[in-house]
Amino acid sequence: MRSTGEVSEPRHVTAPIRSMTGFALARGQTSAGELTISLRSVNHRGLDLHFHQPGELAVFENGIRGFLKHKLARGHVEVRMSLKRDPGSEAESYNQALLSHYLGSFNRACLDFGLECKPDLNALFAIPGVFNGIREAKPFDEGFEQELMSTLVACTDELNAYREREGQALYSGLKPELAKIAESTQKIEGLRLEARSHFHESLRERLRALAGEAGISESRLAEEAAVLADRSDLEEELIRLKVHTEELRRTFSTGGEIGKRLDFLLQEMNRETNTILSKTSGAGDAELAITNLALGIKANIEKIREQALNLE
Repeated sequence: MRSTGEVSEPRHVTAPIRSMTGFALARGQTSAGELTISLRSVNHRGLDLHFHQPGELAVFENGIRGFLKHKLARGHVEVRMSLKRDPGSEAESYNQALLSHYLGSFNRACLDFGLECKPDLNALFAIPGVFNGIREAKPFDEGFEQELMSTLVACTDELNAYREREGQALYSGLKPELAKIAESTQKIEGLRLEARSHFHESLRERLRALAGEAGISESRLAEEAAVLADRSDLEEELIRLKVHTEELRRTFSTGGEIGKRLDFLLQEMNRETNTILSKTSGAGDAELAITNLALGIKANIEKIREQALNLE
């Protein structure tokens, strides 16, 4: 039988454990030129997509957004796209009317001042609006969107592979903390009866002192002390703490979008540990040992919580 302090490897994992931090870049050759897509993700409470792309690619944003919502559960994700057009894919031209206006002004100035010179066409093309301002890109053909989505799929797969490696590394770092929680819980369970016995006897002495001359029988004092001792027993908190620890293991084994579930479980485990600490007062020699163990559990829980914030 597996001991309570052991942490087994995940079994029957239905989905991988992923971090929310990752980066991926993919390039694809399309009918319009070389397309580059990059995805950068960091922690976020939900899925927050931000797009950075030239205006000509904005028409594909809704399709990309819908695809990413099926592939990513959480994280602040920056989607960057750029397209390097192939030579000849842009219809380059010049503004004939504007160039004619500049040439006319040039010729009149030559006549007015009696100058003999010829205009420099390179200089005229450098004038804003004559050449660089008129560059009309050829429209995308029917296959471009499919080529774009193919590049996006490759980039998303790379991002998820990155996030899965990060998630597995995080889980590997958390397994020792899970083992320590289970071990400490087991040790507290071993001290529980000693603490309960000491607390029971301590209550009897206090009740006897308070009863004083009231004439309350010894049996009644013992009964009242037993009731109060039961209320201060740690059994229920330890059971719940063990159940939550096992559920934590099961959640890791299940994988997938586990970040929010982990946060809830860790809050519950922290609450049970605080209750254990509040009940150990007056438990005699066992009090210090239980307190140290419970404080250790709280530290383990906090370490897991800090890393769980990075999980999808």
